[in-house]
Amino acid sequence: MKAVMAVLTAALVLVAFQAFAGPDHKDFVKGPFTKGQDVTKQCLECHEKQAEDVMKTSHWTWSGTPNHVKGMEKSTKKYGKTNMINNFCTTVFNGPDGMVRESCHKCHAGYGWTRTKFDLTDKTRVDCLVCHAQKGNYARSAVGADVDKKAMEKGSMNLEEAAQSVGAPTLKNCGYCHFFGGGGDAVKVPGLDSTLEYATKDQDVHMASKAKGGAGLSCQACHKTKDHQIAGASSQMAHHEGHVNCTDCHSGAKAPHQKSKNKAIIEKHTASVACQTCHIPTISRGQATKTSWKWSDVGKKIEAEEQFDKETFAKHKGTFTYNMNYVPTYAWYNGQIERYMVGDKIKDPSKPVTMYKPVGSIKDKSAKIYPYKYYTGDQPMDSKFKYLSTFQQYKELWVNFDWEKALVNGAKSSEGLPYSGKYQFVKTESYLSAGHEVAPKEQALQCGECHMGAKRMDWKALGYKGDPMQVGGRVIKAGKK
Repeated sequence: MKAVMAVLTAALVLVAFQAFAGPDHKDFVKGPFTKGQDVTKQCLECHEKQAEDVMKTSHWTWSGTPNHVKGMEKSTKKYGKTNMINNFCTTVFNGPDGMVRESCHKCHAGYGWTRTKFDLTDKTRVDCLVCHAQKGNYARSAVGADVDKKAMEKGSMNLEEAAQSVGAPTLKNCGYCHFFGGGGDAVKVPGLDSTLEYATKDQDVHMASKAKGGAGLSCQACHKTKDHQIAGASSQMAHHEGHVNCTDCHSGAKAPHQKSKNKAIIEKHTASVACQTCHIPTISRGQATKTSWKWSDVGKKIEAEEQFDKETFAKHKGTFTYNMNYVPTYAWYNGQIERYMVGDKIKDPSKPVTMYKPVGSIKDKSAKIYPYKYYTGDQPMDSKFKYLSTFQQYKELWVNFDWEKALVNGAKSSEGLPYSGKYQFVKTESYLSAGHEVAPKEQALQCGECHMGAKRMDWKALGYKGDPMQVGGRVIKAGKK
């Protein structure tokens, strides 16, 4: 009986260990492999349901119902990267048969989406490795939406080792795409770049390793995941699969400020001020982020100096500016955004076109003040139709610097807009939420950094008559200050 119990105990321990750490896939996955789909076919032998779950997510479809956009909440039409426009690289679909997808879809969680037509029902095209490979130096090719075959030929990437090393996603897995949004490291989202892989506690208390004094959290510790649906509401996207809130972890017995001598004052602030506003005092502390992009300078001869060791001009893209470790812009946010959609008419071309911004105001009792990266630029508008033009960046503009042909070809794409033959450049602006790089509590903002003459907050822009410490806080409909 003792022997039997010992065997059962050992078996239970092994099962528990595998449930926590995951089984060693060396026993299940065998190469050699010549392409990513070869790996996926073996994954499907045990994980077909997981592949089906992935294919229901916006990571796979690159679209979803616009539940994040004010006024579009009941729309059943799908919106996402596949048919929306921004003021970075603008679109992913432009050119005849969506030629630009060759480059943009290297970050799609699937293989082979290089043109407009793509079989979103083909499970063998799901890229399991980009999220789960821990070894083998797995990498996608720069174009073609497949594994980096050149790296395989050189021996710097081992596809079989990558397939056998699969485990829970790490910062590096998620960062493979999310650190490089907008075409480069730290370009788009403030405080989300490759330096987080080696972050110190001062840079980010959540993602810094425990050895460096941080919590050592993975992305999914906050971005809760169920059936591969990953929570998180980007300030740029029309669709989200669930909001992420600080109170998801910091509430109840773990609620902050319980022992603070200023507990009453702080809790009064939390009715109007988001946690991030005080706990992310500056943004992009690990690496400089892009703060403007002028497409109108494409093709020009400009000798520009570097900022923070980054280029400020590229002949095929235009001019840029950067900033690092700087005070964010603050705005009210109630959980919804305003969003420029392809084809929206521009009423006054002399004013900046707002691409995306948070919804909320001082009178909105559901809104709080959040930190943002304020980002500006310019891009072409059709002079007759008064909408932002869709243009072919890849090859026609980026190689030939020809705006006319780029606009003509952009109109030929699946989501393209008619081009009247005349265009002009208009200014654009957007607000990108700053939710990463939470600083240690000792570095949280103090009273004098926002009040008593401090310049951090633009109180009038936020709807106050002045510093609320002097003129009083907001009055919401419930009649409470």
